[in-house]
Parts: sequence; structure tokens; C-alpha cells
Amino acid sequence: MVELISQHVCFDGVQGFYKQQSKETGLPMTFSVYQPPQAKHKKVPVLFYLAGLTCTEETFMIKGGAQRYAAEHGIMLVSPDTSPRRTGIKGASDSWDFGHGAGFYIDATQAPWSDHFRMYSYVVHELRNTIINNFPALADRIGVFGHSMGGHGALTLALKNPDIYKSVSAFAPITAPSQCPWGEKAFSNYLGSDQNSWLDHDASALMRARKTPFPQGILIDQGLDDQYLDTELLPHHFESACWAAEQPLTLRRHRGYDHNYYFISTFMQDHIAFHSEILHK
Repeated sequence: MVELISQHVCFDGVQGFYKQQSKETGLPMTFSVYQPPQAKHKKVPVLFYLAGLTCTEETFMIKGGAQRYAAEHGIMLVSPDTSPRRTGIKGASDSWDFGHGAGFYIDATQAPWSDHFRMYSYVVHELRNTIINNFPALADRIGVFGHSMGGHGALTLALKNPDIYKSVSAFAPITAPSQCPWGEKAFSNYLGSDQNSWLDHDASALMRARKTPFPQGILIDQGLDDQYLDTELLPHHFESACWAAEQPLTLRRHRGYDHNYYFISTFMQDHIAFHSEILHK
């Protein structure tokens, strides 16, 4: 059952915030949906946005500036929270880059995290079915994009499920989490010490094992003044993996831009247009 928390008119569409009891996480999960004006009369394509560390289901809808462009292109926007909350797990709120607000869009296999931290299954299966069954969404026209940790999520979810996600893009994604401190911290706790198991959630490793999974291309924007560029994001790993996989990639590097939503909102129009061209075909 989907519970409406609040609803607001926005660019002649409807911005809503919702709650549901999740079977995957075993806890209440919140998410946001923007329905463009076209959704009043017909089903529309859906674009999932996965947010980064510390964010909630509200962050993107408040800061991203995406609704204007979603209304123009007739695309529904969906953004989940970045983890289950109030899990009762000791230490889950101690770090800003792990635990609450940092689900990394994977299914944890290690106790105590494995009981609730199942963001992969929640987003790919449960939330997707919730959107299809409760909103005017086209089930076969779904794309995904995200920022930072959410960019990692967008790339890995798409690469593991190209039958579900028809388009994928990212802002400053963590492209090789098995090789950076953020990923090492999260994966060692959520997945255990076997680093081979980490590769199934590493976009660069996943891409190397495929051949042209998205022939219509992948779009990534990266700020060159991003404080995490050389330590956490490592886009050159994904770039080389795409080259090896013969995957078309547009990786745009921008001088002066850093890691925040000023950067994201600057290039939001391009990303919505990128997904619209693919999803409306």
C-alpha cells in the first residue's frame, strides 16, 4: 500500500512524496514521484534518479531543477531514499559515508546489515513494481541516472538489468568502488572481505565483462574541480572499460565545477533530453 505524505502542483504536473512498507527492507521506505502534465491523459516513460551519500528522497526533487524539463519532455521522475532508516542497527548512524543514508544500491550479505540493507532489490524490483502498478507509467520505457553513490547505482543497476533500463546516465559517479575508500568501506561491511564478490557491484568491472550493452550510448558529466575526483570517483577506469567493451560513452569534463547540486542542476537539461530521446523512441 502506498501512503501519500504530501503533494504539490509543479510545472502543471504533480510532485508527490510517498511512503510504503517494504518487503525487501522490512521497514517503511519513502520515495518521491514527479508526474508531468502529460500523465493526466496517458502513461509516460519513467526515469529513476538515485541520489548520493547522505541524501533522501527529497534532495533531488528540491535541488535538481529537473521537473521543468521532465514536464517539457513528458517524463515521470522517481527518486527513492538512499537507504532504510531507523534500522536499530548499532553504529548505523555513526558515519556519513556508511549506514543510514549510504545504502550503495546493493543487497548486503553480511549481518547485521543483510536484514534491512537491500536497496538493489528494493529499487530494481519492489519500487519499480510499485510505480508501474500505482502510477501512469510505461513499464517498458524506464531509464536510470544518479549522482556520486547514486551514479554508481545507476551504472551498476543498468549494466545488470539492460532488459529493464533502456537508458542510463550519471553525474560524477563512483565508477570503480572496489578501488576507492568509499567503496572499500561500504563493500567490506555490506558484502564481506571477499573482494571478488565486490566486482559484481563495480561499474568498471561489470562493463569489462560486456560488449556494447547500451548501443545508444551512456552520458556522464564530471566536474574537474570535484574534490573527490582523483580519490573516490576515478572516471578513467570506466572510460577505459567502455573502450574495451566497445560501449559508446560521452564523458564530459567541466572546468570549475565541483561535486554539488549547482553542478548537477547546470547539466540537468541535457540529461533529461538524453533520456527522453531514447525512452520516447
